[in-house]
Amino acid sequence: MNYIRLRKNNLCVENISAQKLVKKYKTPFYCYSLSQLKNNYHALDNAFKAVKPIICFSVKSNSNLFLLKELKKIGSGADVVSVGELLKATKAGISPKKIVFSGIGKTEEEIRVAIKKGVLLINVESESEVNLINRLSKKISRKISIGIRLNPNVTGKTHQKISTGGKDEKFGLAYNDFINLSKKIKKMKNLNLQGISVHIGSQITNINPFKKVLSIINKIINKTKINFKFIDLGGGMGISYSKKEKQINLRQYAKLVNKFIKNKDSKIIFEPGRFIIGSAAILITKIIYIKKSSNKYFIILDAGMNNLMRPALYDAHHQIIPLKKTNKLFRGKLEFVGPVCESSDKFSTQKRFSQIKEGDYIGLANVGAYGMSLSSNYNTRPTIAEIMVSGSKHKIIRKRQSLENLVNN
Repeated sequence: MNYIRLRKNNLCVENISAQKLVKKYKTPFYCYSLSQLKNNYHALDNAFKAVKPIICFSVKSNSNLFLLKELKKIGSGADVVSVGELLKATKAGISPKKIVFSGIGKTEEEIRVAIKKGVLLINVESESEVNLINRLSKKISRKISIGIRLNPNVTGKTHQKISTGGKDEKFGLAYNDFINLSKKIKKMKNLNLQGISVHIGSQITNINPFKKVLSIINKIINKTKINFKFIDLGGGMGISYSKKEKQINLRQYAKLVNKFIKNKDSKIIFEPGRFIIGSAAILITKIIYIKKSSNKYFIILDAGMNNLMRPALYDAHHQIIPLKKTNKLFRGKLEFVGPVCESSDKFSTQKRFSQIKEGDYIGLANVGAYGMSLSSNYNTRPTIAEIMVSGSKHKIIRKRQSLENLVNN
């Protein structure tokens, strides 16, 4: 079910008209649907109910503390890639035993904190990292549970900048390197090799890459003769950003995983971010100017790439929805752009769009993942507010940064 949608030509978030929200809150702002967040989590959990996975929400996709607390309430763990994310997750009440620490560049300080907190797994990505953890574990006479991230040389058929499973990517260890490192770890008395981890990219909508990955993991298991306690399949499950783009078929993916895990004494871990939070938010912004050029109209918004980086960074598409849709169409080619002094500060080009004027408001859909978490103060602009809607209620879950705070720090 879609909780952010047009109702009688009015954009609504759950039971509240977005027109009502812009009267209360200064634009631009992120607006979340709590029901959509929960619905997405349960859809994933139910699809894989046969294997009862540990779902570790990818904190990098959205680190808002309120959201993390809500996810904890419905059973989510956390996938973290920095000590900041780790501390955010534990502050939200997520048990360290449901936290996986990933990332290729963990510092010694970060690893110390992870060990002290007692996270479920530290997924290592190099022999040097293994040696560091082994050295630290000897100092405290404590056995540390780790996993090894595999680079399967499988591309996710996604945007190059969010593809992480190819042989030329910086992530994980190649097949032979994985085998050799696992043999060395077996000889280290202070390390307990409990997991194999893989993550081949983000926004993957085709299950075939996942099928290839499962086959390679089987080969690893047969070769090493290791009965991994945890098999971390990462995230990457794609959503629909447009009518042309279909969401991943969870039922088909679940069938693959069910078949794969049969006769294995292992627990599946998933690290979804986008699938859970992506469709649960909209960025609401005001049209401040309409500027006519020789061949198009620039629709200049008060939101820019400093608020939503994905279009500039990944050529990402976000559907643009007027807060009040009319049957009349704007005549001409429209390019929706932000106020930032960069040519890449643009969101979408439209040839057919509802009649709009200066002072009207529009929403950019499906911005919950890698929206606020990638935002910045570029052009010395304050970070914007985040609003949560639940039914007919709404509240601020992160305040807009004040200009005073911005200019004095």
